[in-house]
Amino acid sequence: MTELRRITELASVRLAPNPGPMTLDGTNSYLLRRETGGPAVVVDPGPEDAAHLQALAAAGPVELILITHHHRDHTEGAATLHALTGAPVRAPSAADCHGGEVLADGEQIIAAGLTIEVLATPGHTADSVCFALPDDGPHGSVLTGDTVLGRGSTVIGIPDGTLAQYLHSLRLLASLGPMRGLPAHGPDLPDLAAACAQYLQHREERLDQVRGALAELGIAAADADLDQLQGSAYDAVYGAVYGDVDPSVQFAARHSLAAQLAYLRGE
Repeated sequence: MTELRRITELASVRLAPNPGPMTLDGTNSYLLRRETGGPAVVVDPGPEDAAHLQALAAAGPVELILITHHHRDHTEGAATLHALTGAPVRAPSAADCHGGEVLADGEQIIAAGLTIEVLATPGHTADSVCFALPDDGPHGSVLTGDTVLGRGSTVIGIPDGTLAQYLHSLRLLASLGPMRGLPAHGPDLPDLAAACAQYLQHREERLDQVRGALAELGIAAADADLDQLQGSAYDAVYGAVYGDVDPSVQFAARHSLAAQLAYLRGE
């Protein structure tokens, strides 16, 4: 059974039992507090799994529950954890709040003796946020949700999120400096700014691949869309960019290609 594991001065993590192609090893549910047994904040309760949620509730008096975005692998267990602890759930979307208010960009939350800063980071979804803990160790830490993962790359859930938004969010996170990254999936990141720089480079490389594939077909990037790319033309572009991806995540790659085409059209 997965146990709660401390990874920074203020953050411990418990891995939810929901592994898969999109969730990697599972959803990382974070417990934020200053000392063992003290009041705590839970970030991303994860799936509706009784043992997982009961372990989070029992780890200490939970004062507040925070959500990074609306996807079910982050929110499904929130109502149950709210019932178990009485702690309000605050999220970027009203539909995911239970007894708490919608989060605001730039808001500073004081809970369980902690200072938590809310950063709007749309792109993966329109409502994605990150939570910065400036007092967590020498450089602070950021809970990144799905905006930056511990390994692999993030899917742009077009039309919910857009690549233009996502690139802006990566630059925002990179500007924070060498804070520790605490992603919702995968291992923690020693230097979030460095990870964001790698993400930005990867996205630019993908865009160059799309531009090159379109040029081979004689299609102007500013005019390319999925309706125009049919049959062999679509297969040629997809193959040039994502021909090596695992079949289990091909649908995600197709979402990413759609997001790249929209970005190149200036949308």
